[in-house]
Amino acid sequence: MTSVLPRAAAAVLTAVLATATLLPAGTAYAAPAQPATNRVAAAPVLPQLAPTPWKPRGEQYTATVTTKDIPIVMDDGVVLRADLVRPAGLLGNPVTTKLPVIVTITAYNKTVMASGGGGLAGSGPDYLVKRGYAQLTVDARGTGSSQGQWGAFSAREGKDAGAIMDWAASQPWSNGKTGMTGPSYMGISQLFAAAHQPKGLKAIFPQVPAADVYRDVVASGGQIDVGFIPLWLGLVTATGVIPPAYGAQEPAAGLKMALDHLKGGLNFTLPLALKAVLGGEPAYDGPFYAERSPISVIDKVKVPTFLIGGEYDLFQRGTPLDFERLQKNGVPAKFILGPWDHLQGSSGAEVAKAGYGTLAELQLRWFDHYIKGIDGKLDAIAPLTYFEQGSGAWVKKSKWMDTDLTARKYALSGTSSAGGKAGTLTTGTPAAGKSIVPALPVTGLCTRSANQWTAGVVNLLLPGLPCFHDNKLNDLGGLTFDTVPVSKAVRIQGPINARLYASSFSGDGMFSVAIEDVAPDGKVSRLTGGWQVISHRALDKTRSRYLGGQLLQPYHPFTKAAQKNLAGGEIAPVDVEVFPTGAVIQPGHQLRISVQAFDVPHLLSPLSALLAQLVPTTVHTGPAYPSAITLAVR
Repeated sequence: MTSVLPRAAAAVLTAVLATATLLPAGTAYAAPAQPATNRVAAAPVLPQLAPTPWKPRGEQYTATVTTKDIPIVMDDGVVLRADLVRPAGLLGNPVTTKLPVIVTITAYNKTVMASGGGGLAGSGPDYLVKRGYAQLTVDARGTGSSQGQWGAFSAREGKDAGAIMDWAASQPWSNGKTGMTGPSYMGISQLFAAAHQPKGLKAIFPQVPAADVYRDVVASGGQIDVGFIPLWLGLVTATGVIPPAYGAQEPAAGLKMALDHLKGGLNFTLPLALKAVLGGEPAYDGPFYAERSPISVIDKVKVPTFLIGGEYDLFQRGTPLDFERLQKNGVPAKFILGPWDHLQGSSGAEVAKAGYGTLAELQLRWFDHYIKGIDGKLDAIAPLTYFEQGSGAWVKKSKWMDTDLTARKYALSGTSSAGGKAGTLTTGTPAAGKSIVPALPVTGLCTRSANQWTAGVVNLLLPGLPCFHDNKLNDLGGLTFDTVPVSKAVRIQGPINARLYASSFSGDGMFSVAIEDVAPDGKVSRLTGGWQVISHRALDKTRSRYLGGQLLQPYHPFTKAAQKNLAGGEIAPVDVEVFPTGAVIQPGHQLRISVQAFDVPHLLSPLSALLAQLVPTTVHTGPAYPSAITLAVR
């Protein structure tokens, strides 16, 4: 029988102000209000695909049975715990047939995940288990019911992940073939596990995984994320103090687990958060984050990988990079990118709108093909399928950045000011101007960005809030530059660079940039955003992306050594990495860039540099200071 979340655990879970734990189990997540169709946008690279000649096979078994808290001993003696779900026979006992094993490694407590996890658990195990798979869910070291101290994607945790997969393949109830599922933390764990190339691993299915954790979420643009990261640390900590079910039978093991988790909080979680906010080493990029970034090991991932991503997700930047690298390395890969925040992408409730079936059906199709050798008709699934904002179309393509894309530059022209006076975006010669960005520490508060960087919790609590779908009010707190209404659709795909020539009396500050669609009726739709601290403007050209010789995706070192304030009176270019998207500016609409100094509650300057951000900055435009945005269009 599948266990039910104990009342005490539910009480702890509800009390945590953390992502997903505010959700009732089984909640369905509505995508942001946009026309949702399965048509293909104009002029895609791939032609319209024929209806998928695949149907999900039926159940082989009618019931499942769970074995709880199975010990898995690591090479250093630390005991991890796992729950195993298998098909049940007529008498309710596990079937004796050896089965392929689908593994999920979580930091959010497997007992919580078994109860739905507030959407963070993805699809439940029963769908696959009733079709001839076993499901093994394991608490990562130092979390849930497992011993040890949590290290959040440390090399030790990655080694554990590989060992777990080897263990799962060698058990008497396993046929030696394995796969992996799970969103968010569980999706990232899949990439680290696959990088260890464990025996028997045939395919993985990561939802909303990261690539470069520093740039993706921890410190976008060089400021500390204070929206999601505290919630996430609180989530892991809270679910780690729920008493394990085996505690009564194994009191010594339960006590050791509790002490380990306490030490983990004192030795890792608390010091990490404090040092980052105070401007210490964790506020800068370096080996600590490289060790915890899947992009550092993804070249070792060789198994077929199906990725789900979100255009308003925490890992909006990273998941496309994972897909690109896998494709470049010749790994069979598919990628669906939808109009989802983190909770929506994790739940997978809207995946069927891409036109290939539900999340559970896609997982069955993927694993049946690569694990059981049952033809999944995978050629009918485009390598890339993404939702196009502005049209509601699902676009099917071969690659994320393909040869159909060209760079287009729009120069900021003239002067803008807070309160609604807009400058111009032009492909012609820009007019000179100076525009002051006011230091208003409330901008961003009521926007889609606020929802994105709290992982979707805000949208869950206040789903009808108009400012999530219209950025007009927030734009009054900064600068705006608009094109004239376009006569021909402008289709945008991929990352965007905003080069802003800046000066600052304090020598520092931050630009919070939004790329937007202004409708004829005045509604402003935020398409995507980017952030950049002025003192972190140093550019690593060797790791930046260019298209047709134009800078499209800047890469900044974000190290203490590279950090440099502006000198008095200095005007310098600041390249803002605007996170990738897919969108169309329809005829009659206008393309807009909005520039502000804060993005609340998303980002906070380290306290040592906070005063500098409270001083207004200036954006310079014109031929001498060619501030511009560069997009990939098709």
